[in-house]
Amino acid sequence: MAVSRLEKESAQPDFWLNQSKAQDTMRCLVGQKRTAERWRELEKRVTDLVELAHLTGEDESLQTEIISETEEVESILAQLEFQLAFSGEFDERNAILAVHAGAGGTESQDWAEMLMRMYLRWAERHGYQAEVLESTAGEEAGVKSVLIDIAGDYAYGYLRAEHGVHRLVRLSPFDADHARHTSFALVEIMPEAKADVDIKIDPEDLKVETFRSSGPGGQHMQKTSSAVRLTHLATGLAVTCQSERSQFRNKETAMTILRSRLLELELKKRAEEKAKLKGKHIVAGWGNQIRSYILHPYKMTKDHRTDFQTSNPDAVLDGELDGFLEAYHRSGLGREE
Repeated sequence: MAVSRLEKESAQPDFWLNQSKAQDTMRCLVGQKRTAERWRELEKRVTDLVELAHLTGEDESLQTEIISETEEVESILAQLEFQLAFSGEFDERNAILAVHAGAGGTESQDWAEMLMRMYLRWAERHGYQAEVLESTAGEEAGVKSVLIDIAGDYAYGYLRAEHGVHRLVRLSPFDADHARHTSFALVEIMPEAKADVDIKIDPEDLKVETFRSSGPGGQHMQKTSSAVRLTHLATGLAVTCQSERSQFRNKETAMTILRSRLLELELKKRAEEKAKLKGKHIVAGWGNQIRSYILHPYKMTKDHRTDFQTSNPDAVLDGELDGFLEAYHRSGLGREE
């Protein structure tokens, strides 16, 4: 949507009568302006480079400066061009990322926590804001499940490539025999839904329950019924949040998660209808793994959809995911969803 059109819309006298829609429009306007400004800045740097190239002559220091600047401009241009490929309805949105440990107890729960750290490190590298909304600790180590809100430009666009089952092969640190184990975890990526815009929830269709938190937080959390469980009666979807001491904050967070899950459900229905028209089979449930992380007997991380791979899984687990994300989106797989 063009900046001029959004500015014209925001100048209308009745613009703020619908608060949710107005806030959505303003967020979109800010994002569009920021994108336009990046292209203008890039254009100016290219113009300056051309002028500098005419003055270089035999000056080696200037030549080195031009080479360095050109490489940086090329990198920025590649990133901006890559973002143009994000044409999905929700690609510009923040993302809610969920990790669920598979069968296997402590092994899989530890693997789920490793994935959680990987995504938090990726978000940090990209300057995104990441907040753990809810987590359930494992019995001995790791987490059974975790929900993370990742806020930033195109967070959902980038991360939807991660949706699927992730497989780890390693020598177990929890096995006395130090045997090789294979663990699985499911990663879900949802676009952050906007209240009363994407999903409208009828209060009569919502069951609200409060109870005492069973998570960490000391005696205070045990004395008050701060935990909240929301059940959407029409779909049976239930969301529990107990990460905050405040019942109000837990309810707000639970509503955010519930809206996103309902939006995800709607997107799945659309995908299934589209697949039926194309005669394409959709695998229900966990399905096949999308990526393998092998730490033993050799080191490799491989994406089974694009065949992109690296022999440095430690770097990948430390948040270096861009090669996998770009390979996925450039392959056109993302546009098929």
